[in-house]
Amino acid sequence: MASKKTSSRKRSRPLEPKTTVFVKNKLFIGLIILIIAIAGISAIALTILNDNEEANGGDGKPHAIIDTTKGTIVVELFIDKVPNTCDNFIKLANDGFYDGLIFHRILDDFMIQTGGYTSDFQRKESPYGEIPLEINPELSHVDGAISMARRGDPDINSASSEFFICDGDQSDTLDDSVLQNYGYRGYAVFGVTVEGMSVVREIASAQLDPNQIGQDGSGPPLEEIKINSIKIEYR
Repeated sequence: MASKKTSSRKRSRPLEPKTTVFVKNKLFIGLIILIIAIAGISAIALTILNDNEEANGGDGKPHAIIDTTKGTIVVELFIDKVPNTCDNFIKLANDGFYDGLIFHRILDDFMIQTGGYTSDFQRKESPYGEIPLEINPELSHVDGAISMARRGDPDINSASSEFFICDGDQSDTLDDSVLQNYGYRGYAVFGVTVEGMSVVREIASAQLDPNQIGQDGSGPPLEEIKINSIKIEYR
């Protein structure tokens, strides 16, 4: 019986139809585009989240970095204790409202006041108007405390942009708990100096303009001292 003839030629693998190759290539390209799109969306979402956290202060506490012509003062703001007063101050600082304003009233061993006047002593009005007096009994006019200035009683809801920083402990003369014993109201403490008390001391002890000293002995410094900028940081 004759043997079956066997071919020595190797069988080649069958080729995939062109349409199948085309479909696979399209799927691969589509997958790459999808991955890129997801990565882009994730990056945008992360940026928005970070921006929101920064706007809301993240996990840190708001601090005001007050850059003056005499140096830098850093103040921690008690936004958890006096939120309305802090919000008003932060809005003004972020707007650049305080940039270029002078320290128009100082008194050694008492306080330094600013936030309302330009170099030519023109009044600068807050775009947000006046705010209600906000007193937290836990806060006091300790050395370095920052507090809102206002008009005298009975016009207690008249604070707007002006503030002062205590040079020495003024709790016995400015705290609400003390002044109420005499039929008056105190002032709204909303933070405390944590860096730069030497700058506060230097400003407070500056020579006064002898032609503009008030009845209480305070007045503007002879040499202009002003705020360069106030920036809000969360620490």
